[in-house]
Amino acid sequence: MSDILLAALKIGYLALLWLFILLAANVIRTDLFGRRVPTSELPSARAERTERGRRDGHRAAAPVTPPAAPPVRLVVTNGPHLGMAAEVDQAGTYVMIGRSPECAIVLDDDFVSTRHARVVNGDAGLYLEDLGSTNGTFVNGRRITGATIIGPADEIRIGRTILKLES
Repeated sequence: MSDILLAALKIGYLALLWLFILLAANVIRTDLFGRRVPTSELPSARAERTERGRRDGHRAAAPVTPPAAPPVRLVVTNGPHLGMAAEVDQAGTYVMIGRSPECAIVLDDDFVSTRHARVVNGDAGLYLEDLGSTNGTFVNGRRITGATIIGPADEIRIGRTILKLES
């Protein structure tokens, strides 16, 4: 074999090896942090309400403070895990939401992080925290950046799933 052909084979082998390493790293990153949710894959009911609100000149409502007796169940109302629920009835307790089997609400969705968000029953009522997820957590169509107080009128979106609070 000529020296040029041997060198070309070595370079090709190294290129394939690096391609494999980069693909493996991308799979691990996607598994840990999830994929970004394209707007085309979001639930259509939410998009229709948002569009109708824009047409009518309304802004999205800010998160509502909880009533005197806070709701005690977080229920999936739209998405692949429809009907799944978790209790948040005692002060100081929380419900973890994500893809991890350790979460109270396990969402098997490529757009949900392993530990995506949690709902905490605190002194001021129930509030939602995003745990540094890739795609974010949305309350009434707005991405939250810190702890946000939530009530039964609020709609929570994580990945392709919509959740609400119930008594």
